[in-house]
Amino acid sequence: MARIFYSLALILISPLIVFYLYVLRGEKNKGYRAHFKERFGFISKHLFNNSAKPVVFHCASVGEVLAATPLIKALQKQHPQLNILITCNTPTGRAQISEQFKNNVACCYLPIDFAGSSARFLKRVNPQALCILETELWPNLMAISHKKNIPVLVLNARLSEKSQQGYQKVAGLTHIIMRSISVLASHNKNDAKRFIELGLPPSKSHVTGSIKFDITPSNEQLTKVANLKAEYKTKERFVWVAGSTHPLEHEMILNAHQQLLKKYPNALLVIAPRHPEQFDKVADKLTQSPLSFSRRSNNNYQNEQVLLADTLGELQCLYGAANVSYIGGSLIRRGGHNPLEAAAFSVGVITGPHTYNFDHIYPELIKLKGAVVVENTDELAKQLINLSQNTKACQSLGIKAQQCVVKNQGAIEKTLTIINQYLEPKA
Repeated sequence: MARIFYSLALILISPLIVFYLYVLRGEKNKGYRAHFKERFGFISKHLFNNSAKPVVFHCASVGEVLAATPLIKALQKQHPQLNILITCNTPTGRAQISEQFKNNVACCYLPIDFAGSSARFLKRVNPQALCILETELWPNLMAISHKKNIPVLVLNARLSEKSQQGYQKVAGLTHIIMRSISVLASHNKNDAKRFIELGLPPSKSHVTGSIKFDITPSNEQLTKVANLKAEYKTKERFVWVAGSTHPLEHEMILNAHQQLLKKYPNALLVIAPRHPEQFDKVADKLTQSPLSFSRRSNNNYQNEQVLLADTLGELQCLYGAANVSYIGGSLIRRGGHNPLEAAAFSVGVITGPHTYNFDHIYPELIKLKGAVVVENTDELAKQLINLSQNTKACQSLGIKAQQCVVKNQGAIEKTLTIINQYLEPKA
C-alpha cells in the first residue's frame, strides 16, 4: 500500500518534476535537456556490443562516479568481457563517466522512479545485478528489481542519524527498500547498525570500509600534476585550491584570498565552483573585485592572482598541484565534499565545520592531523597565512593526509568479493 501511495504521489507531482529538470535546471545547464527520454526509461537497446546481461552501477553524480571509478575498473580487470552500464542523475555525472571510462562502459540516466519508467528500464537493460552507490535508494526501482530476481547490491553505503530518522518517518516504504536489498556493504559498524535498525536483516550486512579511501593517483595524473606545478610555479609561490565551492561560499573564499594577499602578495587561488552554472557567476564576481584572474578554459594563465577552474574532470589534478586545499560546501551548511581527492596527492585539507556528508572520513582525517577545521572566513585566512609562512607545517599536513588515505584502504577488494558472488556464471 505504501508503494501505491508513493507511486501516485510521484504521478501527481510529475509536471513539477519535469518542469524542474527540463525548464529550471535545463535553463542553467542545457545538459539536463539532452537524453531526456532516458528519464522515463526509454533506454537505447544498442548500448552494448553483445547480448550479455550487464551489471548496472548507479552513481548519482560526480562524487559517486569518482568514488566508484577505481572499483569499476578493478571489476573490469577481473572480467574484461563484462558489460557494464553506469547510470547517473546529472549532466556533470555523465560527463565524468565519459572522462573516466571513454567508451569502455555504457552510460545513461537512471529514470525517475515512476513504476512504469523503472519497469521499462529494467526490461530494456535486463541487468544481472544492480549496484547502487551510497544511499540512492529508490523504492520502485528496488522493489521491481527484487520481484524480477535481480540482485540489488548497496555498496559504499552510509546512513547518518538524520537520514535514519527520515526513513523511520516513512516506515512502509523503508520496509520495501530494506526487503529489496540483497546485500549491503557499509562504511562502518555504525552505518550497518542504522540500516539493521530500519529492518535490514543482519545477515545481509557487511562492513567493508569506504571505497573512497582506495584512491591512488595514476601515472597520467601525476604527470599532469607535475606540469601544473611548473605552470603555476608552486615551488616559488603559495598555491591553494578551493574546490567544489557553492554560492555564498564563493564570496568567503575571495575575501580570504584578499586577506592572504596582504601578507603574501604572490599567492595564487584556484577556485573551482561545484556546478558549471556557477562558472560565469563567479567570473562576474571576480570582474567586480580588485583581484586579477584568468579562466582555466582559456588556457592563457599569466601570473594572475586567481585562476577560475571552469573546466570539468580536472579537480583532482588541480588539488595535486596545490600547497593546500580548501574543500567546499563546509563553511556553509551543505555538508562538505570529498577531502580524499586532495589527500591522495599529499595535499593537506582545510575545511569548514559543516562536514556531515563525510562524517565517515573527516573524524579520522582530523584525528591524524591531515585536516584542520576553520569556523569562518577570517579563520580561513589566518590558517592560509600561517601555512604560507610555515612550509614544514604545510608539508606535514599533506603527508599526514596521505597517510590517512593509505591507512584506510582495502574496501575495494572486500567489495569486489561481494560483487563476484552475484555475477552470473559465464556461458
